[in-house]
Amino acid sequence: MNDTRASAAPAKDWKKQRRFRQGFARFLQKIGKRRGDLRAFDGPLDSVVILAQEKLGDAILLTPLIGNLRRAYPRLRIHVIVFSQPVYDFFSTDRNVTAVHNAKKKPLRYAREVLFSRFDLLFNTKDHPSTHFLIQSILIPARVKAGIANPFHEGLYDLLADTGWHTHIVVKNCALLDLLGLAHTPEGCRPYIPEMAVQPELKTFLHSMPARELLGINISAGGPLRYWTEEKWQELTGRFPGIRFIVFSAPGDLETKRRLETLPNVIPSPPTRNLYEVSLLVQKLRLLVTPDTSLVHIASCHAVPVVGLYREAAQDLSRFAPYLTEHTLVASTTTQVSDISVDNVAKAVATRLTSGKS
Repeated sequence: MNDTRASAAPAKDWKKQRRFRQGFARFLQKIGKRRGDLRAFDGPLDSVVILAQEKLGDAILLTPLIGNLRRAYPRLRIHVIVFSQPVYDFFSTDRNVTAVHNAKKKPLRYAREVLFSRFDLLFNTKDHPSTHFLIQSILIPARVKAGIANPFHEGLYDLLADTGWHTHIVVKNCALLDLLGLAHTPEGCRPYIPEMAVQPELKTFLHSMPARELLGINISAGGPLRYWTEEKWQELTGRFPGIRFIVFSAPGDLETKRRLETLPNVIPSPPTRNLYEVSLLVQKLRLLVTPDTSLVHIASCHAVPVVGLYREAAQDLSRFAPYLTEHTLVASTTTQVSDISVDNVAKAVATRLTSGKS
């Protein structure tokens, strides 16, 4: 009974927040100056400001758009507005980005460099009404404002990219290229990880790591409902005694990582300090097994096959699936990844290793 009440309360709060956001959007639609008369972007494009979403996985899925913009417009000033420190750190080393602005942590600099500037184009990456993103869309001066088509965005943006709800997030972001009349390909929209510092210990490990031989298991996730259990990870590695594994984890799960690394076919590896270090390891894997986290998208950067563990949520399976890489998705029959059986995951791993087919 306690579990039921605990899960029902957040769901109720989420519905309340959604109603508030929708009501706020309707309010803006009524009082604001109506936009939306443009059918395509017109005029010079010297500067663009992009509102980036808050999670690292979303940041990775935004890189295809940024990379395509940089290739099409080598001198374009690309400004990225972020609302979390991890995403700020991620884009701070991206050579395709002109400037990153943390709207929450550095409000004075944000006001000076963004709110008192003027851009040719603004792009809101969210495909649903977000109070904060709508406010920023109004405050930031831009000649043309673009977003993802949604009833609550109508009249608030000059251009709306019409994508279905279950369209992959990479495709949604790259829909801005269509509005700009820029040709692009699926491969050209493959994500990337900006280069970051690499610790000496990891460089040494990478030098000794065989290419496309080891299997990676990622034991961390973005929330408690997305975790698989330590016991199940241990049993999974035991099902494949002839295969060697390495373990990925967030800092909070290092003790679990170390315990798993005492297993006979698990190789101890240095803890990673940033996503670029993670990507250097992932690109040398034969296969990655991971819950629905940013590591799914890091594997997509390098076309590394994935066995993904997902909750019973259709939108997660469609919008946040691996992009342009072979994969098998194992979905729970509940809202908890921990309810996925070892048998189902082991079967997916075995199938992927032998056939390479979903």
